[in-house]
Amino acid sequence: MDKGEEGEAMEKNDVVVVSAVRTPYGKFGGTLKDVPSIDLGAMVIREVLQRVKVRGEEVEETYYGVAVPGEVGLETDVPARQATLKAGLPGDSVSITLDRACCSSMAAVRLGYRAIKAGEIEIALGVGAENMSRTPLVVPPYVRWGSRLGSIELWDGLFGLGYKGFNPVSVDTGEVALEYGISREDQDRWAYGSQMKYAKAFKEGKFVIGEELMRVEIPQGKRPPIILEQDEFPKPDTTLERLSKLPLVYGSPTVTAGNAPGLDTGASAILIMSEKKAKEKGLKPLARIVSMIATATTPRLIAAIPGFTIQRVLEKTGIGLDQIDLIEVNEAFAAMPLVSAKILSNGDPEKMKSILEKTNVNGGAIAIGHPVGASGARILLTMIYELRRRGGGIGVASICGGLAQGEGAIVQVEGR
Repeated sequence: MDKGEEGEAMEKNDVVVVSAVRTPYGKFGGTLKDVPSIDLGAMVIREVLQRVKVRGEEVEETYYGVAVPGEVGLETDVPARQATLKAGLPGDSVSITLDRACCSSMAAVRLGYRAIKAGEIEIALGVGAENMSRTPLVVPPYVRWGSRLGSIELWDGLFGLGYKGFNPVSVDTGEVALEYGISREDQDRWAYGSQMKYAKAFKEGKFVIGEELMRVEIPQGKRPPIILEQDEFPKPDTTLERLSKLPLVYGSPTVTAGNAPGLDTGASAILIMSEKKAKEKGLKPLARIVSMIATATTPRLIAAIPGFTIQRVLEKTGIGLDQIDLIEVNEAFAAMPLVSAKILSNGDPEKMKSILEKTNVNGGAIAIGHPVGASGARILLTMIYELRRRGGGIGVASICGGLAQGEGAIVQVEGR
């Protein structure tokens, strides 16, 4: 193979992001509380394609992440298939639904990335959607077959945020944070900082329709439509004093409602292509995906898995932490970015401070919201847009998922 052929082969299998968007995120019981997540998924699919004038029939595969099966179960099943058809993709479009807890939508992007790298396809969608407000209360199975006199207890899958036979995630997170020397006060300070960074970024116009965000319009029959154009969850009036007075939740030694995100609603979508296909279509990439990986570890170490994942993806690529311009770690709780920075710094206070200064620079899920199935793609696209504002660079993003699963990605944005 001569140099020209080698370059063409590399270009063919390089994967680029050509469009990326999310809905504004709604708070629990807020504006979007009655909108099925499948409808939100269809909205972002339409928008992410329309922005770059890509037709639905050109998308070869759609990977669609969700993490609250009870909510999509209200529409029966195959949410990926339903969302793509509602978005106007043709009947022969291929899609798959996946549940990797909060990792789901980054895993969706990763599976599309792998298919393109393998040369099997050239265009893929990675999508995630969730409406935690619509999560139903579950009737126990014995009711189907009849029950005797007495009350029936309903099960709330959102209460405690745990898994059968395991601790609530807030308990594991709090305990592991303390083991790494991260106190409740540290977590409250990070949560306050997340709110303040988001408020500053919002004032600077970083969260605007047409870039990261799209406008959501919900028809109301004869009444005016409901419009949502900005995130509902941010709390710019947060103070450290208020955070310090909040009670601990679910038996956690450090986690409160203030240093955790909400139970939110929203959808995210990222359109990826081979670099060769993007050039053929005349599309300027938003970013190039350098590498993506999946990880898992001991179930209770959910607070540490983003740090382990970043270590792994850096090792895989040979990129040093000092070459990274921005870091995104999903704020499933405030402990996650703090424990990750402790791991990545090997306990060096100055290095940890430097890492945190470039982590979640516009605020994270504690301010923006955490519609779990949509968050992995969200942190990726948030980082890409910020790198573009800065004139380019390299970023690494990682997210944890229930029972200590992880996803990680490195992207590079060329200078403009």
